Amino acid sequence: MTAAKSTGGSFAPLAQPVFAVLWIATVLGNTGSFMRDVASSWLMTDISASPAAVAMVQAAGTLPIFLLAIPAGVLTDILDRRKFLIAVQLLLASVSISLMILSQMGMLSVSALIGLTFLGGIGAALMGPTWQAIVPELVKREDVKSAVALNSLGINIARSIGPAAGGLLLAAFGAGITYGADVASYIFVIAALVWWPRARKADDALQENFFGAFRAGLRYTRSSRPLHVVLIRAAVFFAFASAVWALLPLVARQLLGGDASFYGILLGAVGAGAIGGALVMPKLRERLSADGLLLTSALTTAAVMGILSLAPPKAIAIVALLFLGAAWITALTTLNGAAQAVLPNWVRGRGLAVYLTVFNGAMTAGSLGWGAVGEAVGIRSTLVIGAAGLLVAGFLMHRVKLPAGDADMVPSNHWPEPLVAEPVAHDRGPVLILIEYTVEKQNHRAFLHAIDGLSHERRRDGAYGWGVTEDSSDPEKIVEWFMVESWAEHLRQHKRVSNADADLQGKVLAYHRGPEKPVVRHFLTINRPGAA
Repeated sequence: MTAAKSTGGSFAPLAQPVFAVLWIATVLGNTGSFMRDVASSWLMTDISASPAAVAMVQAAGTLPIFLLAIPAGVLTDILDRRKFLIAVQLLLASVSISLMILSQMGMLSVSALIGLTFLGGIGAALMGPTWQAIVPELVKREDVKSAVALNSLGINIARSIGPAAGGLLLAAFGAGITYGADVASYIFVIAALVWWPRARKADDALQENFFGAFRAGLRYTRSSRPLHVVLIRAAVFFAFASAVWALLPLVARQLLGGDASFYGILLGAVGAGAIGGALVMPKLRERLSADGLLLTSALTTAAVMGILSLAPPKAIAIVALLFLGAAWITALTTLNGAAQAVLPNWVRGRGLAVYLTVFNGAMTAGSLGWGAVGEAVGIRSTLVIGAAGLLVAGFLMHRVKLPAGDADMVPSNHWPEPLVAEPVAHDRGPVLILIEYTVEKQNHRAFLHAIDGLSHERRRDGAYGWGVTEDSSDPEKIVEWFMVESWAEHLRQHKRVSNADADLQGKVLAYHRGPEKPVVRHFLTINRPGAA
């Protein structure tokens, strides 16, 4: 099925007031965050010139996202997203207020800076999946992809403005004013969220609890082969590309001889390049596949690292960072779009959280690793090693093709309600489901091949065990069985089956012989008297 296309162009979502207001507020909030990050990174170079210490700031910001993104994704799917976002913004504002006060009092130490950066990373971990998951609520279905692209564009507008403004404020007025500007940005974001007229979510008798939703998200991730490909490609790319981000403050100061404002200009160049890359992305997609775009991003990023290792003149470094920004936005939007395309709505927050976990895990491990390499062999050699590794990895991973993402993930609702003699408690379980097919002997091989693909769908949507058996007295009687943890989880399974899954089930049913449909039975666990 071909994805729906927006009729209003790339900027059509901005015509929808709620999206436009939240988008503008997000740009302002991200601008403040980039100003804060510039101040923190540069202050660390004042406190300690150690590459490992500087890289720790990057790691402290991304490690919480690696650790908490999946729980955040679960909360995204089960809580009121507007109230959750407001609470997270208040947490982030408190972090920036603490940084502002400590810097003004001259009490900002290495441990305090890393600790508060880590706390800010916790806020980012909680916020990331939720911002991405609310997009379908803010725009029409046909404009979702354009809205996702605009969110990426907004981040990079902030990236182009925030670091440069942060560097200028830092050089002119000091860290306290820079952190204060970040605090002010949160006021706009919170006000926009309070204004958002989000409809109250109707009570759902099948509402998931945290631990059940957590297990369901992990089951889906384990069983989704298309998502596995996206995660592998993201992990490899970002592990190598993180070298340039981990060492950029030291590149600016030691290799290029710049000050805080020049470091801000370099990051601003990355943002400007990302904006340019986002604008030409539609043309690039006409010429290159998703795999081609990702390979181009890897080659460009490697080339930039190679150029920076030569300690070029400042003007050339700025131009190189423009290309880095374009490559970065190309990789981010390609991988994020691939992840969005293979996730159904019911698990979108959790699936995107897993993607963010892999992304930030790769960035965290990469930052720590490249910082250690920098300590051992120096900044220039580290950049060369990183560039060479990214080149090799780019060509090798190009053979692992990204999923097309053209499957229809909209719920089909084609499963009939299960027959019950009396009402079943939602928490009763486990539940065993048996589906009896009649398949002619000569079709067994083809049938088993078709139903093997169906096993992944069963596990993704809630099953924790699956198998196929045949009747010893009648080999044409084949029973598919799978288990789910509770009756409520099986009822949710009914709501999760997509149109793409329905097509897959139709291929299996084509081998069933007889005028009647396969017999479906549900078996509930009986708690024996006296059993614990």
